Amino acid sequence: MKDSFYTIDRLPPYVFAEVNEAKMIARRAGEDIIDLGMGNPDLATPEPIVEKLVEAVRNPRNHRYSASRGITGLRKAITEHYASRYDVKLDPETEAIATIGAKEGMAHLALAIIAPGDKVLVPNPTYPIHAYSVIIAHGDLHSVPLESAEQFLRDLSRTFFQVWPKPKLLVVSFPHNPTTIDVDFDFFKELVRFAKKNNLIIIHDFAYADIAFDGYVPPSFLQVPGAKDVGVEFYSMSKSFSMPGWRVGYCVGNPKIVAALARIKSYLDYGIFQPIQIASVTALRHCLHDVPGIAETYRARRDCLISGLDRIGWHIESPKSTMFVWAKIPDQFHGMGSIEFSKMLIDKAKVAVSPGIGFGALGEGFVRFALVENEHRIRQAIRGIKSVLQENEQ
Repeated sequence: MKDSFYTIDRLPPYVFAEVNEAKMIARRAGEDIIDLGMGNPDLATPEPIVEKLVEAVRNPRNHRYSASRGITGLRKAITEHYASRYDVKLDPETEAIATIGAKEGMAHLALAIIAPGDKVLVPNPTYPIHAYSVIIAHGDLHSVPLESAEQFLRDLSRTFFQVWPKPKLLVVSFPHNPTTIDVDFDFFKELVRFAKKNNLIIIHDFAYADIAFDGYVPPSFLQVPGAKDVGVEFYSMSKSFSMPGWRVGYCVGNPKIVAALARIKSYLDYGIFQPIQIASVTALRHCLHDVPGIAETYRARRDCLISGLDRIGWHIESPKSTMFVWAKIPDQFHGMGSIEFSKMLIDKAKVAVSPGIGFGALGEGFVRFALVENEHRIRQAIRGIKSVLQENEQ
C-alpha cells in the first residue's frame, strides 16, 4: 500500500491541532480550561423543537430512509421563511434543498460544480471549509484579502483579473467568521453586478443570518434582484436555533446549482434522519420568536468579554454580528505568532482560543474568541488573561 493519498496530501496540516493538544493535556492534568476556542453553541435547543423530535422519533414510519434533498414539508418551510423574512420567492421543488449542515452542503456542492483546475476565489482569512472544499474538489484556490468590506471589493476585482484562466467561483460568508466583518445590501448589489459581468458563480454562506446586535440586520445575498441568476445561499439551523449537533442546513437559489447539489447528494446520502427534518419544520414555522433571545445571549456575552478585556488593557472593536470576537494579539506578544500565543493562554491563563493562522495566512496576528461560555466563565477567563498581561509588564 502506498504511504500517501492524492487528495489527503493536498490538504494543509491542521493548524488547530497543536492548540487542541495543549488544551487536552491541561485538562487531563486536572486543569479547568475555559474553552472559548471552538464555535460550538452551548445554549439549549428551544423546547418545542425537542418535543417535536421526540414525537416524530416514536413513529416507526420515520425510521426509514428519508429523501436526500429533504422532505417536502421542510423545503416548503424553508421557502416560506425566505418569503416572509427577506421577501425572496423560491420554488421548494427546484430552488431549495436540505443539507446535513451547511458544511456538508458546501463540500458536496464543490465536488459537484468544480472541475480539476477550476480557479476559485475565497477570502483570506476564512472559515476553513470554504477553502478546503475547493482543495478536496481539486480546484485551484486563490485568496482575496479580507480587511474590510470596501477593500474586499477592490481586491476581488484586482485578483480576478490577475488570474488566468478566469475564476469560475467565489465563496463568501457575511456576517463573517472569523473576522466578524458585516456588509450591507449595497455590498451584495455590487457583488451580483460583478458576477454577472464576469460570468462568476457566487456561493454565500449565511450561517450567522440571525446572530446580530445593535440594530444591525444582516441582508440575504438573494435579496438583490438577479442574485438567483448567479448563485446560491447556504443557511444553517445551528446558530439561529441552537441546533449544532442536529446537523441541519439548506441551500437555496439558482435552480441549476441546486440541481447539481441534489444530483451528487443522491449518490452519497439518504438525507437527514427524518424526525430531525420534521422538528426543523417546527423550528422554522413556530420557533422564530426564540431566535432574538438566542442572539441577545450572545450580545450580553460579547459585551462582557469586550468590556472586560478593555479594562485590563486589551482593546478590541465590538462586533455587530456572529458569536465571535476577532482580536488582534496585544503588541507585547505579537512576535510570538497566534499559535504560540494561544498555547500560552492555555498554560498561563487557563483559557483556550483559536489561533488566527488557522483561518488562513492573513489571520496571523489575531485570535478568535467564541462566545460559548456564560458570563461568569467569561469573567473568570478575563481574570486569567489579566494575570498574563500583568506578568508581561513586570
